Amino acid sequence: MKFKFGPLVYKYNSIKGGAVMSEKIIETVNLTKKFKDFKAVNGINLTVKKGRVYGFLGPNGAGKSTTIRMLLGLIKPTKGQVKIFGMDLRKNRIDILKKVGSMVEAPSYYGNLTAYENLQVTAELLELDHKYIDEVLEVVKLTEWKNRQVSKFSLGMKQRLGIAQALISKPELLILDEPTNGLDPSGIHEIRGLIKKLPKIYDMTVIISSHNLSEIELIADDIGIINRGNILFQGTLEELHAKSKGELCIGSKNLQETINTLNNYGCKFKLKDKDIFLQPEGREADDILKQLILDDNKIFKFVEVQKSLEEIFLDLTEGGEIK
Repeated sequence: MKFKFGPLVYKYNSIKGGAVMSEKIIETVNLTKKFKDFKAVNGINLTVKKGRVYGFLGPNGAGKSTTIRMLLGLIKPTKGQVKIFGMDLRKNRIDILKKVGSMVEAPSYYGNLTAYENLQVTAELLELDHKYIDEVLEVVKLTEWKNRQVSKFSLGMKQRLGIAQALISKPELLILDEPTNGLDPSGIHEIRGLIKKLPKIYDMTVIISSHNLSEIELIADDIGIINRGNILFQGTLEELHAKSKGELCIGSKNLQETINTLNNYGCKFKLKDKDIFLQPEGREADDILKQLILDDNKIFKFVEVQKSLEEIFLDLTEGGEIK
């Protein structure tokens, strides 16, 4: 159903049995891309659900941009399949891309033209009605500067204009490749707020690639982590947290004595700021605490702590598994 409030159209997902249906907007099967002997993307299976913000996360050179170019049909996969809106991209590329907006790397614009004139050019190329220009300028908060030459824009304003260009066709799917690259904290905050509200305004699905975990954590509903062309994790942030093994943090008034006890007990541990951190590794925390008390260790702290998302991300990208 659609409800119109002013110039913006708000759409609500149909609900069946009291729950929003999790329609797949993007699905890839064994998606692979080789450049001569280098395998940039190695048989990945992505699933992006309708109305969600999907954070595609990985270090620089991990395969994010190559994957996005395959999703947009800009480069052909070596093998594998891309389905968007339930259609095979190879067979239905034009029909699919009519419903997709994208900004890959830096936006393209004419510096001698105003923001409004740039969007007029985009609308002409896409054979779209110019009536949406003011609407998208409002959404990206450029209305006040719509008659200013783009060459005089800040980097953040240029990025917002690029997103406006991607939005003007009212796409069902928006794909943004590293949209905050090079921005200062204020610019990042603006882009982040904009991306977060798009699914609510347009009933849109958004994919955003980034190497910045803290950025993705504040925007995304679901994430996929890629490194060296392989998907290491795919799911919600909560599911990623749940995969992390908790550590025991032990504080002792007699540190060396406690270290000796743990060594005798066969525990592997590390010291950090005079606290002892260890993973039980099959032993119950209660058993470890009991042994420390029996050996008359002066324990004043014994708590279980979860790793931060940044630590989990580093575990995955450096070692391939969550420790």
